[in-house]
Amino acid sequence: MTRSCGKVQVTARVRLEDADDLAEQYTPGVAELAKRVADDPSVLARETVKANSVAIVSDGSALLGLGDQGPAAALPVMEGKAALLKRFADVDAWPICPVSREPDDLVRTVKDLATSFGAINLEDIAAPRCFTVERRLHDELEVPVFHDDQHGTAVAVLAALHNALELTGREPAGTSVVVSGAGAAGVAVTRLLLNAGFSADRLVVCDRRGALHGGRDLTGEKLWLAEHTNRGGAAQGSLRDVVREADVFIGVSAGGLLDEEDIGRMADRAIVFGLANPDPEVDPEAAREHAEVVATGRSDMANQINNVLVFPGMFRGLLDSGAVRVTTRMLLAAARALAGVVGGDLDREHIVPSVFDEALVPAVAEAVAGAAKGG
Repeated sequence: MTRSCGKVQVTARVRLEDADDLAEQYTPGVAELAKRVADDPSVLARETVKANSVAIVSDGSALLGLGDQGPAAALPVMEGKAALLKRFADVDAWPICPVSREPDDLVRTVKDLATSFGAINLEDIAAPRCFTVERRLHDELEVPVFHDDQHGTAVAVLAALHNALELTGREPAGTSVVVSGAGAAGVAVTRLLLNAGFSADRLVVCDRRGALHGGRDLTGEKLWLAEHTNRGGAAQGSLRDVVREADVFIGVSAGGLLDEEDIGRMADRAIVFGLANPDPEVDPEAAREHAEVVATGRSDMANQINNVLVFPGMFRGLLDSGAVRVTTRMLLAAARALAGVVGGDLDREHIVPSVFDEALVPAVAEAVAGAAKGG
């Protein structure tokens, strides 16, 4: 009887059929490789599993749309992520779900394990802790650290928005954008939009209390958002207030925040990305009555904006290039490449490619590797 043992497994890449194979691949054969690594640590990345391995690290404190479910519940989710990386990018990934949630402990755990991996994927760690952990690991490790809830979401959103702007005849600098959500995804989306040429004067971020601006008592990432968006505090009030006349709405928060009338008060040919799962911020069918382009995070609707469009190609490019950092340049290059895969098929129901498009992962990987090498 076949046992159910999760979604991933280890498979040997070498022949192990007789005593000669054992001698070559284990003892005494591995001693020569061990000595070479000791003499030259760069050999490790070229001739061991490190060259194609990613650690997927989660404490389960912000799991999907479920919230805090703990590290044990995170394991099957991280296994799923590992299966996707193998299927789409032939990357070997390993779920790691630490019990301790203290930032110092998480950072120490990842640093202690980093010798074995070519890249680190942080996943489903609650804000604001996720910002601290990602920032410290980015600075302290010599392998790239990719926080998918931040970077993956931001790249997917920017790529989709690039194509939606093309359809509606807009340019980034002249487009007004309202982002609902000031957590990991909202912060990263906003940062990447600013780096992509969207105007700080025309970009507003909202939390549960409404628009972020300098007149509110804010700290941490929200303070940064207030200082770098909504310049002068021109936009104030609730989400419903500030979304009026906006060209673009991007929801990365919670479902059911807006209704059809709110979308009807947006600008002509509006763009609506309601990405909360499983329930978008506004009913997609109702939104389509007024908006030109509507996208969700759901796989059963047109224009699914999902991180799986990004992370397989991202990690393939990081590993292939031997990069030691994830940079803004890489994220922008990945977004441009992702958007370009749609090509001549671009229309209001098709602003992002299918994850099963065979051109997707190579395009993103090549763009990331090129950015890593300065190309």
